[in-house]
Amino acid sequence: MDEQKGAEGDTGHGGAPPPPFRAAVDALRGARLRPQIEAESTPAPKRLAPYAYALEAAVVDGEEDLADGRLVLLHDPAGHDAWRGTFRLVTLVRAELEPEMAADPLLPDVCWSWLTGALTARGLSYGEPSGTVTRASSHYFGGLSARPAASQIEIRASWTPREGLGGVPDTGTHLVAWCDLLAQVAGLPPAAPGDASVVTLPQRRGPQSR
Repeated sequence: MDEQKGAEGDTGHGGAPPPPFRAAVDALRGARLRPQIEAESTPAPKRLAPYAYALEAAVVDGEEDLADGRLVLLHDPAGHDAWRGTFRLVTLVRAELEPEMAADPLLPDVCWSWLTGALTARGLSYGEPSGTVTRASSHYFGGLSARPAASQIEIRASWTPREGLGGVPDTGTHLVAWCDLLAQVAGLPPAAPGDASVVTLPQRRGPQSR
């Protein structure tokens, strides 16, 4: 993949990205993640902010995706009142659930605490968090009646990463924390020290069946 095009082609803005945004994207590209997580760039939304960059990730076990999600970095150099900053991270995380976990009435609260806990555990400063946790169940009938009932959890959230030196947030560590959440939703144990590999962002994969 042409990295220059990847940093600029998905911004949704006609001009060249400003240096803080380019640095934030470079930090995402250079993050180190545990080897069970596969990540890649994907087209970013074009109307949420002047500049945007997106990636997809999945927790993979053999041929099976245990959980997947999308993380979008938004940037508005003029600032945004609702964000209380110039950057915003927006995410979707989803995973299939075991029946006993799906029945837990505290599940939505637990999943939200996984997100905030992942950010805190990495020592990250952030503000204005908001989001939803949705639990859905599917029951099959007729020609699909042989399939067992299935449940899925979906976390939609956004938060403002605090800007550091040069007005650039530590987006690489935010990505690592987000992948901690992804792994926890997938049921993986915490990563051991040094259990990481360099993230590569290849061309977008084709659609996957779930």
